[in-house]
Amino acid sequence: MTSGMFTALSDLSPLQEDLTQLRYTLHGHPELAFSETQTSALVAARLTEYGYEVTTGLAGTGVVGSMKCGTGARSIGVRADLDALPICEANTFAHASKVAGRMHACGHDGHTAMLLGAARHLAATRRFDGTVHLIFQPAEERGFDSGAKRMVDEGLFDRFPCDAVFGMHNHPGEPAGKLMFRSGEFMAAGDRVFIKIVGTGGHAARPHLANDPIVAAAAIVMGLQTIVSRNVDPSKPAVITIGKINGGTAPNVIPGEVELAISVRSFHAEVRVLLKERILALVNAQAESFGVKAEIDYVAGYPVVRNSEAETLFAIEVAREVVGDANVVADMDRLMGSEDFAYMLEARPGCFLRIGNGTAENGRVLHSATYDFNDENLVVGAAFWSRLVERYLSRA
Repeated sequence: MTSGMFTALSDLSPLQEDLTQLRYTLHGHPELAFSETQTSALVAARLTEYGYEVTTGLAGTGVVGSMKCGTGARSIGVRADLDALPICEANTFAHASKVAGRMHACGHDGHTAMLLGAARHLAATRRFDGTVHLIFQPAEERGFDSGAKRMVDEGLFDRFPCDAVFGMHNHPGEPAGKLMFRSGEFMAAGDRVFIKIVGTGGHAARPHLANDPIVAAAAIVMGLQTIVSRNVDPSKPAVITIGKINGGTAPNVIPGEVELAISVRSFHAEVRVLLKERILALVNAQAESFGVKAEIDYVAGYPVVRNSEAETLFAIEVAREVVGDANVVADMDRLMGSEDFAYMLEARPGCFLRIGNGTAENGRVLHSATYDFNDENLVVGAAFWSRLVERYLSRA
């Protein structure tokens, strides 16, 4: 194939309205991890309509659409995520969530729409020689035992062999349509810690007759701040964030217990081990010093996202062809966020990239009640995926 036979942005522009309406449908009907039944049915129906061989039921609600063209032996996988978050949407536009307490606050509606756009275009043009597997994965937001892990454990790449696998996530704060890459370590490992501080409740006026878990919890929160600053090598990134404190019901009551929930991020295996050791030791020691008990559930989460060099360089080359050199960042800073696409990258070489979702003025923070995916990305993402597949399955 010559370069003129590969997909350009202008080839996907006629699909803008259809992809936007598709994205609005997905946004208005969000479903949580491993419950994406309507979303999966919509995806499967579209893929079937386009002519793909469709497999459903992977990891419960996952869908894979496969298509082979020509005689090429090469194969490629492209992944989008399906699930929403348990957030009450604050937006008032017409396509806002119609399900109370659930919201596409991370852009998975846009990711799915982009890949379905590519699916439609690839099926219509069939300008590739080999096999493409379009992977629609549930439960990325779960944090542990996630959709990617289950799909891989259930034999995803045995059933659907892929020489390489690729994924994409939107990135608020950068201009829409900018494509950003990093070879090697890109996103952090993420663990979760759930702590219950159990004391003895009592009357606020008689604290000497109680063992106050709130005071102990406060000391633990402050103590945890010293782990990264005083135990971790400053050249190795790490984050400990206490995202939840829950305890007490009234100002004149000392509660019997307090709950903490913690997010732990790291890039280096030895740092990940160190963080766990220090958190467990510090929490138990602080609890003992206050005469209370700590019950700790330390949950190992996603591994580090590591992009393979060859596939990343190839994806960067394709990105420059689609959006131009000025809209490509080849060496983005590492991100402390986590992503379960890491499990797929542990199983196959590949690349995970970011696409800008808008600058500070018109972008919105991920996982916020006012977030919305930027529809300018729909054609860009669909065109990039289409050309990536065409180029990958045309190489000798």
